[in-house]
Amino acid sequence: MAKTYTAPFAQAKDTGTAILTAANNNYTAPTAAVLLHAAGAEGGLVRRITAVPRATVTATQLQLYRSTDGGTTMHFVKAVVMSAYTMANTTAPSQTDFGISFAEPLSLEPNERLYVAAAVALAAGIAVTAETENF
Repeated sequence: MAKTYTAPFAQAKDTGTAILTAANNNYTAPTAAVLLHAAGAEGGLVRRITAVPRATVTATQLQLYRSTDGGTTMHFVKAVVMSAYTMANTTAPSQTDFGISFAEPLSLEPNERLYVAAAVALAAGIAVTAETENF
């Protein structure tokens, strides 16, 4: 469908997902960062990023990286801590929020990419979701 508005109006909602299984402790050249979202050709906004463990997890740092060159160079921009949680059928793990909101979105340049990583390995993985809009 053809666009009917021009930037800065969002044109298409999108969802990015990533599963983190390996540990990353290199903040200048991350080796275990996973692509979460790639902005459209006209840029975009990130409205929310959350993470939830898929198994028992110890407390761990979750990291957010930005890249404007397709992932060759990643810039560490934010970290949050996921609380320890023991997976059980009678409880729900709480979501870890990266602190990005509809009121304070993260603006992305055209084709900019977001990557995420975790400081502790978890074989079952940590699921990360980004709610985004492209221009």
